[in-house]
Amino acid sequence: MIKAQVVIIGGGAMGVSLMYHLINAGWSDVLLVEKNDLTHGSTWHAAGLCTHFAHNPTIQELRATSVRLYRDILPRETGRDCGFHRSGAMRITRNPDRMDEFRHVAGLSEFTGYPLEVLTPDRIAELFPLAKLDGLIGGIYEPDDGHVDPTLATHAMAEVARRGGARIIRNCAVTAIERQQDHWRIETAKEIVETTHVVNAAGTWGWEIGHMMGLNIPSVPVLHQYLVTDTVAAVSSRIKEGLPELPIIRDPEESWYVRQERDGLILGPYEKDAKVWSVDGVPPEFGADLMPPDLDSVEHIIMAAMERIPALETGGVKSVINGPITFTPDANPLIGPAHGLENAWILTGSSMGVMEGGGAGWFLAHWMTHGAPPIDALAVDSRRFGSWADRDYRVAKAVECFGLQFGVHYPHEERPAGRGLRLSPLHDLMVKRGAVMGAVYGWERPNWFSNTPGAIADESFRRANWFEPVAQEVEAAHNRVAMADLSVFSKFDVTGPDVAAFLQALGANRAIPPGRIGLTHALTPAGGVLSEFTVTRLAEDHAYLTSAAAAEQIDHDLLTQVAKGFDVTIRNVSEDLAVIGVMGPKSADVLPELSHMPWLTAQEIHVAGFPLRALRVAYLGECGWELHVGKEHAVQLFLKLEEIAKTHGLGFYGAYAANSMRLEKGYRGWGSDLTTERSPLEAGLTPFVRKDLREGLAWDNEWVMVLLEVEAGEIDPFYAHTVWKDGLPVGIATSGAYGHRTGKVLTLAYLRDPTAREGLTISILGQDRPATILPEAPFDPENSRLKTGGSK
Repeated sequence: MIKAQVVIIGGGAMGVSLMYHLINAGWSDVLLVEKNDLTHGSTWHAAGLCTHFAHNPTIQELRATSVRLYRDILPRETGRDCGFHRSGAMRITRNPDRMDEFRHVAGLSEFTGYPLEVLTPDRIAELFPLAKLDGLIGGIYEPDDGHVDPTLATHAMAEVARRGGARIIRNCAVTAIERQQDHWRIETAKEIVETTHVVNAAGTWGWEIGHMMGLNIPSVPVLHQYLVTDTVAAVSSRIKEGLPELPIIRDPEESWYVRQERDGLILGPYEKDAKVWSVDGVPPEFGADLMPPDLDSVEHIIMAAMERIPALETGGVKSVINGPITFTPDANPLIGPAHGLENAWILTGSSMGVMEGGGAGWFLAHWMTHGAPPIDALAVDSRRFGSWADRDYRVAKAVECFGLQFGVHYPHEERPAGRGLRLSPLHDLMVKRGAVMGAVYGWERPNWFSNTPGAIADESFRRANWFEPVAQEVEAAHNRVAMADLSVFSKFDVTGPDVAAFLQALGANRAIPPGRIGLTHALTPAGGVLSEFTVTRLAEDHAYLTSAAAAEQIDHDLLTQVAKGFDVTIRNVSEDLAVIGVMGPKSADVLPELSHMPWLTAQEIHVAGFPLRALRVAYLGECGWELHVGKEHAVQLFLKLEEIAKTHGLGFYGAYAANSMRLEKGYRGWGSDLTTERSPLEAGLTPFVRKDLREGLAWDNEWVMVLLEVEAGEIDPFYAHTVWKDGLPVGIATSGAYGHRTGKVLTLAYLRDPTAREGLTISILGQDRPATILPEAPFDPENSRLKTGGSK
């Protein structure tokens, strides 16, 4: 019997990085068990590419942290380099939309401090003279990118961790995992281990280890191959001339990457029709093994790469690497707490395990030792997929993500695979009324409504085909009445004698009194916003909490944790209740039995003969109600209300209209404007923080959130745009849209220099646009329409 504070299962780059960072954080009793040997699985056969290119600042920071670790820190700690080559990297394109994407990522990187260079064709030729320029319109250059030897880097981390007291047991397959009272019991081929914490860092085996833990890990091994050429004369000549190593080059449109490997080249293709492998369990004997080459399936990509880089054809194929890498449904890693389990953690699912592994270990080590992630976790949180992410879903999405490894990431992107898993009772009604659906946490929800049957949204960085329809939705909600299906909310009933004390402990606000509605924000130990709940106090002993759809597992875990020590029961009713929104100045005419209800009050009442929870609350800034009704009554209730509403000029609205209207009110959105990185005071939510917390906590209020009016242009802001003052990046936009009621282009942004009040500009796809801080919400700042039913 062995005992440890933490057991990490898996000895690839991710698991070893976590071991290294936990030791650095002061944990000494760290044990790693590995089925075969360190790096077996996907780490050893990885091409070792390292990049700073990312659409999300958290993913970018994981990658940048990996580069610093491999390039600077580990060589200093071990006295040996990790084979890191700072070659730089570039992406090239002939697609105008791709250039928009490049400009967006370059704009984000100006704020995060990892500047990237947008390229002209002439600059491409200067950086990579072996490439033909035919058809190219530009690219992007990542000067600090490079490649590393995955084996050297992993063993360097292991060496430093061992020095600090970490233990590693090789050739030790895990056979069973069981939760026993206050610890985990792990059976292995060699030992039985008792541990406080268990971490699934099993990579290719992540699904199987998750199954032992009682979890559904939505990752799938997918076969990826790359070929290594023999000597390429053009490369050999450069070496003899003393020229620098060629930068890594990627052509997203043709779906390949090329990097220099000594005096040859490596070519890595990503075919559209990916081959999943061992979906339901990896063969027991599999270790540092490869599949036979299958170059026929990628021949067209190889030919395209040779057309772009003719020197490739001169080298001949020296070897072909064909092995499994894991893909999640969104191609981001799974990092964080395991849903519903105590002291269980996930660190797996990365298709870029070496590229992200150094940073991923740092990220999870901070979460485990500080009780919260170091930066916003939503893009990687292991709970962003639920039990609905079944086998068919994870396979379909893995194939899609592999095929779109180099796909353009549009700001309102909706991908088609794995759809239709969670349907509101009102789904079919919405589709018949023209809803164009989006997906959030497995749910289908209306994004906007079209008069054209079968309409789909344009993919664009500029105003798309839904701009005018959304304007019509806003007009209906502003002047008449609009209905919506809001059923995707996460919903929880909290009952019991300690409800008031529970609510006081849950968030920063005071406990909401019976009959009232309020907001409360659950905080991290450092004071960041972990979750946002709309709290409806239905009775002294009954609170009804709603939150973002994507937060369902995160919030369920949080509520369960806070409930310890209180006499309350938590019940997830997300699937049990549908939500109908009835909004606009004529909404009271549609719901006369509710017209007596003041703003921010709630009642359990019958409407049109159906029992429901009526909430006088509206995210749009208009008079309105949310009607939370049992799913068995939802369709009949909707149809009855729709008939009444037609006489008052009925319209419908979706998520895009709601986003436009909430920005006109300056309302913050969880997951974009509200994250664990910023406190509610920094987010401008001081009225929702009770006085004792404001005074009793050492708030680090270095940032301030502002609502900006941006000079109108051909592109509306969306997120991750850098805010500038006097040539310096002083802030970052977190959300944005065109406000159809006010005619203003609006964005919420955090300024890390709170004194920067004048002379601001915001960079949107390379365009600098003047931005002015608005002192109050541009639409109905007195809330008169919310309070009085929309009368002016």
